[in-house]
Order: sequence, then C-alpha cells, then structure tokens
Amino acid sequence: MEISKAELASAAAAAGQSPASEQLMGAEIMVRALQAEGVKYIWGYPGGAVLYIYDALYKQDTMQHVLVRHEQAAVHAADGYARATGDVGVALVTSGPGVTNAVTGIATAYTDSIPMVIIAGQVPTAAIGSDAFQECDTVGITRPIVKHNFLVKDVRDLADVMKKAFHIARTGRPGPVVVDIPKDVSFNKATWTGYPESVEMRSYNPVRKGHGGQIRKALQLLLNAKRPYIYTGGGVLLGNAVPELRTLVDLLGYPVTHTLMGLGAYPATDRKFLGMLGMHGTIEANHAMQNCDVLLAVGARFDDRVIGNPKHFASVERKIIHIDIDPSSIAKRVKVDVPIVGDVKDVLTELINMIKEAQARPDEKALASWWDTIEGWRSRDCLRYDRTNTQVIKPQMVVETLWNLTKDDDCYITSDVGQHQMFAAQFYKFNEPRRWINSGGLGTMGVGLPYAMGIKLAKPDADCWCITGEGSIQMNIQELSTCQQYGTAVKVLSLNNRYLGMVRQWQELIYQGRYSHSYMDALPNFVKLAEAYGHVGILVERPQDVEAALREARSIKDRCVFIDVRTDPTENVWPMVEAGKGITEMLLGSEEL
Repeated sequence: MEISKAELASAAAAAGQSPASEQLMGAEIMVRALQAEGVKYIWGYPGGAVLYIYDALYKQDTMQHVLVRHEQAAVHAADGYARATGDVGVALVTSGPGVTNAVTGIATAYTDSIPMVIIAGQVPTAAIGSDAFQECDTVGITRPIVKHNFLVKDVRDLADVMKKAFHIARTGRPGPVVVDIPKDVSFNKATWTGYPESVEMRSYNPVRKGHGGQIRKALQLLLNAKRPYIYTGGGVLLGNAVPELRTLVDLLGYPVTHTLMGLGAYPATDRKFLGMLGMHGTIEANHAMQNCDVLLAVGARFDDRVIGNPKHFASVERKIIHIDIDPSSIAKRVKVDVPIVGDVKDVLTELINMIKEAQARPDEKALASWWDTIEGWRSRDCLRYDRTNTQVIKPQMVVETLWNLTKDDDCYITSDVGQHQMFAAQFYKFNEPRRWINSGGLGTMGVGLPYAMGIKLAKPDADCWCITGEGSIQMNIQELSTCQQYGTAVKVLSLNNRYLGMVRQWQELIYQGRYSHSYMDALPNFVKLAEAYGHVGILVERPQDVEAALREARSIKDRCVFIDVRTDPTENVWPMVEAGKGITEMLLGSEEL
C-alpha cells in the first residue's frame, strides 16, 4: 500500500484538529499523533500490552503496518527506512520480551545517531513493579541506549509526549526515543483538543548556529594551510549537508576522506576523494590524515577504528577544526584547536560564504605539492587482489562486478557486519548520499536484510541489494517470510566463505591460526531455503558465473532473489591496522606479517 502525499496531509490535518469535546482512547490518540507527524510506515509485532493500539491501527488507512517475524528486525527495518529517507523511523513492540528483543535494534540506532521513535507496550500502571506477566523495566533497560525515554502514566499526557518524542528524535544530534505506554493508558480516554503545534522543552535546546568568531578562525587556518585535509563522518549525511560539503571541497580543491558512515557524501569516483580512512582505509587516506597540517573534521567522532592509537595520532602536530552538533563529541578523543558547535549544514554554509567573500585564496603552489605527495601514496594499489584467479571467487570481484552493473542505477546497498561489509565499503563506489546503509558504531550482525526491507518500502522503484555473509544473514533470516508477505523484492547477495570471516582473519593474524569456533560446519542449502520462503535462489560457484547471476537477479523485479556466492575462504581484508597501532602502521597483505 503506497500512501499518497494528499492522503497523508489530509490525515495529519484531521489529527491536528478535532472538536474539543471529543473523547478518545489513548490508542486512538497515539494513532492521531503518528498521523500528525506524517508517519507512513510502522514496523512491529503485536502482543497483549499493545492490542488496543493495534485495534486503533486496524481502523485507519493512512499508515501501513509491516508485521515482521522478530522485534529486533522491526527496529532495524525502521532504522533502515530512517537512514535512507532522513525521516523518523517508527517501530511498535509489546512489553517484556517484545522490548528486550528490540534492545539490539535500539542500541544500533543510538550508536549511529538515527532518528527513531520506538513505541513499547507496558503492563497496566497498577501492576508496574509487581513482576507481572511480561513486565520489564523498559525505561531502565533502554536508558543507556536512547536519546531519551518516556513512561506515560496518564493518558492526558500522551499527545504532548509524542510531540516531544519526535522533536527529540529528529533535532540536534538525532537518536532513538522510546515511549513506554501501559495498557490501561492505551485504553483510558481523554479529551482530544488536537495535536500540539509546537513544543518547548527548557532542558533541551540544541544549538544550530555556530559561533561566528570560531568559524572565522577556521577560515584563516584553512586558507593558510599547506597540507589541508577534510575528514567527514555520518553527521554530514544526517545533517543533510552533502551539497554544502561538495561545494566546500570543490571551492577549495582540497582532498577529502570519509568514515565508514560517511561514504557517499562526496562522489567516490572523484579524484579529490582519497577513499575511506581508518582500520581498513586506503594508504592515501590514512597517510594524509596523519601528515596534514590543517584538518577540518565535520560530523565525525575520531572513532578508534578511524584514528587508531590516539598517542600515535597525536605524535604529529597539526591544527584541528572540529564541527559537530553534539558538544560532547568534540575533544572527546583528541585535542582540537577550533571547536565549532552547531548544525553542520548551517556552519558549512557560513564558512562557504566567508570563503567567497575573503580576499585570500589557498596557496596553489603548496597545494600542488601536497597533491603530488598524495598521488605518490595513491600510486601504491593498496586494494589490489588476484583478479586473474579463475579457480575461486574473490569477494572483491563480486562487489566490483555489482558496482559496474548498477553504477548508473538508483541503487541502495545494505550490508551486515564483517569482511563482506569492508569489501562493500572498499569496492562499491558510492557517489550519492544515503545509498550505503550499514551498522557502524555497534557493528550489529543481522541488520542487512531488515535494513533492505525498510528501504525497499520507502523506495519501491529503486534496487536494493543486501551484501551479507552466511553468518550474518542467519541472524534475521526469518525476515524472508516478511519479504514474501509484503512483496519486498530485495536482492540478497551472500558472500559465503563458510567462516565468520572477520573473526577468522583476526584468528589467523593475531591468534596464530587457532580458528576457535569461527568455521560454519552446518550451513543450510540457501537456495532451497530461499525457495521454501517463496523466493528465487541462485547458487554461484565459479568466477565466470558471477556476472550472469547478478544480471539475472537484476532482471527479476517482482520477487526477492537470494544469491549464494561461494567465495574464497582464505581471503582477507587489506589494508589493515591492528588494534593498538597507528593509522599509518598498515598491513597491506599477509606477506608483511
């Protein structure tokens, strides 16, 4: 069911205005609130504590509910929807195990700053604290992994709480918000006077505009730099600041790199993009990070997977400008010289205007020399692999082939977590934002298929590929049933090496080849399993068959396709920075061990 904008606007208007004397159940108020917020899709799983809410959903037709097979997948699907669209994702789960099953999804969204509202059922207010059937302390359990959470004890507060929940989720540094609703609150009635038009929270007022003086300091550092570098993270995408970033990079002509979460902010096929940096980043990206004299960090956290050992990172003196909406992220791991707290889109806009008005321009001679140095690093093909092998399928080749076939399409790529995730990040060249959907901060296996389900619902005309492994896909493989029920024609590309690949790689390199429980001894026949769910299954065992299989999958538009590609079990992800090392202390292959 595709809901039109006109239908959505009509429902939102109706939700916002109603006769003052109208009495509504809490569940009905909940539905009105969701309509007023423009919600189109909800992912969830029913249970006793939320049945009044499900009954209210049954009586409306402006929102589509998607019945998943596990609550974790509900939150992941809503998360994927939010990442691809920028809208707030909504999930609905019941009390007790419904909430605890959702915890991994909530934590995944929290660590990557994804705007979401998770509605949870709770036992009746009188039973809270009595160890009632399917009771758990939802507020306590989720407190460390949400931006905020609410326990609604009075139905008269529900509309205001929902307004606050959506406001908190989407503003400032985005994040998930949990609304815990006892069963009696969803049943009790209150006078409906309309959905609040605005919200004021004295304790929550995120800063948007950056300090003008700090931005001018940043301007001087950038224009006087001899070896400048622009480093961006997921905050650029979340802040919808991609046009501003691209304008800035092109205006200055400076090199740029992205974290795993920032891929697509600047076109990967452009010369000024040096590739992803960090633990599995390119030589040129990591060496530029370490040897620049002025670093502009935008919407990034200086994560341990990005800069490696902080002592090594601090061993080379440089001036650091750090722009972030979240003041707690600035100077958390490294000392910065010019902190700028503000919305990245607003700050970059002001910075661009200052550059255009400034008389000074970057030192062209110094910049040319810096580019010569970078090209020297880039001349070493750090992403090389054996492209001539005709005996086994190299996973890098599979991703490269997919890129060549889909590079001109409106294509979304989700991934699970492991070697296949890194191969996708390295070899699929993302030229547009919000096309690369993966779990960065928490590193959650099992997200790929639910992410793809959420994206495909939001983008029905786009292709959506889930690049996964035989380990990750089994963590939420039951969602193939959901895909069948809702006709979700995603493509699952499993790089099946019969190992937990990244675990095996570390065991090979760090643990002297002691492969403790990283080998998959009893894998299902994925082709037959896909077919059992009503989908198309394709087995690929030879390199020469990879492209044909991908082409066949692309040609099938109305069904889900599962491609089981048997890849080289010995292949590792290179480059690699070992734990505790600096980002320029890179291994480029097993021969360097």
